[in-house]
Amino acid sequence: MLLKGVPASRGIIIGPAVVLGSSELGVKRGKISSQSVEAEIARLHEAVARTREQLHDLKRKVATEIGQKQSEIFTAHILFLEDPSFVVETNEAIRRERVNAEWAVWQFVERYAKLLNEVNDSHLGAREGDIRDVGRRLVQNLRGGMLTMVGSLDKRSVLVAVDLAPSETAQLDLSKVSGFATDVGGPTSHTAIIARTLELPAVVGLEHATQHVKTGDTIILDGTGGILIANPDKETLAHYRARQKDEAQLELALKRLRRLPAITKDGYKLHMAGNIDLPEDARIVMERGAEGVGLFRTEFLFLNRHNLPTEEEQFQAYRLALKSCEPHGVIVRTLDLGGDKFLAHLGLNPEMNPFLGLRAIRLCLAHPYVFKVQLRAILRASHFGKLQIMYPLISGVEELRQANQMLEEVKKDLAKRGIPFNPDIDVGAMIEVPSAALTADILAKEVRFFSIGTNDLIQYTMAVDRGNERIAYLYDPLHPAILRTVKYVVDEAHKQQVKVSVCGEMGGDPLFSLVLMGLGVDGLSMSASSISLVKRSIRAATFKEAEALAHQALKLSTAKEIRDFLSESELGRVLEAP
Repeated sequence: MLLKGVPASRGIIIGPAVVLGSSELGVKRGKISSQSVEAEIARLHEAVARTREQLHDLKRKVATEIGQKQSEIFTAHILFLEDPSFVVETNEAIRRERVNAEWAVWQFVERYAKLLNEVNDSHLGAREGDIRDVGRRLVQNLRGGMLTMVGSLDKRSVLVAVDLAPSETAQLDLSKVSGFATDVGGPTSHTAIIARTLELPAVVGLEHATQHVKTGDTIILDGTGGILIANPDKETLAHYRARQKDEAQLELALKRLRRLPAITKDGYKLHMAGNIDLPEDARIVMERGAEGVGLFRTEFLFLNRHNLPTEEEQFQAYRLALKSCEPHGVIVRTLDLGGDKFLAHLGLNPEMNPFLGLRAIRLCLAHPYVFKVQLRAILRASHFGKLQIMYPLISGVEELRQANQMLEEVKKDLAKRGIPFNPDIDVGAMIEVPSAALTADILAKEVRFFSIGTNDLIQYTMAVDRGNERIAYLYDPLHPAILRTVKYVVDEAHKQQVKVSVCGEMGGDPLFSLVLMGLGVDGLSMSASSISLVKRSIRAATFKEAEALAHQALKLSTAKEIRDFLSESELGRVLEAP
């Protein structure tokens, strides 16, 4: 059985499947001490609150994408969690029997589901599945999320799930997981981006993989081609094993490029940096041949925890990244939460469309305390190396000036307290929305550099949800509007002697990187797994050839015409060769 999805992270994996949510939970009875009773009840209440929040999010998503009527199933799920008898009975079981919360919950669910099943009413009988679904989600949250089952695997497996949150993907145990496949998602969702950062083969947008694949099935996961094959025959297995060997040979060839600069045949030097989520990732991108970090996604310091990171924690994280990159520098992106990355303990109200809501710099300006703590930590770390700061999702010069005003206030506070920092720290803006691109000439007068975030720029320019597999075909980096926008931003920035880099996934494509270089981009920043591939591309070309490619691409009318032209060009044929 072959399923076609969206390539998310390159590589071919052959191994056993583990389908999340498809198997029994295996809840076991555990005894707790009398001193632990209240803590166990508090743990249950916290998991109930987290489950309720997830269900509200699901309800909104289904109401928006499918219909209000279909979303009402989650109203019933939420009501079950809020049922007084559920709260009272589970709490009493923990106190009376001194059992773990998972056991108390599952015993209640089993008892309740059995009663519904015995009722001679088809409507009530259908509720049995709903009750078990809520109970399963609650137990998974008590265990820390769906991925806790990964810890019990006895060999490396391929995860198959409806979806994985970015925070869940970042927590994957790579000694147990060799790749993953999801029913939903797009190539530039944060889940896919993290997969590339981890160099973990992944395919997303498969739609029905969880329905067709069973735990234990042998599957082939082709992250390069976007294919999942379940229970392959001998010929197919042999074909993909041969391809695995070819990819291993390519990896050996790419390793030799890690210490070489990204210089074209005619001597043009392109600055090449890496994208990271955590300070520990800086070492990895440097080992892969990066010249520093071009994008430190600091929001991952805030996720997967029950409180906000302190100033000292953030300072140590930025300093560690700097130390790993010496003598090169690090560009720190300020907190970019919202969209598909949420932070429950900020107490934010749910939004119908979070990608168009209070996210990134908007969120920071609305929560100045959180923003200033981060700015203080960044400035303190700037004393120890070449640290730069950039603001995400700037839509106009007013936001930029507000952010810089807060930065100046923090500088004055640090100076007053005698804390060392770099007073002349470089400040940049991310160009991710059309309003920023169209006012690049204005913004360039207020910053030292631009970083074009092509993932969001394409999403907002094309009005395409980049995580929606059903309209993934519209999300195209080669659309003429995108190339023209990049060209305009570069031209306006260069008039003000402002350098421009690209930190979106477009820059990690070997062929697209040549077009970006030809458009005048000064540098690229990408996932660790893409660095050597792009270096190979840059070193195979001359700058004049890249300029000619970009010049011709700008004349074409459709993304397909541009893609065909690039593929059929001499450089395209060279890069497609093994």
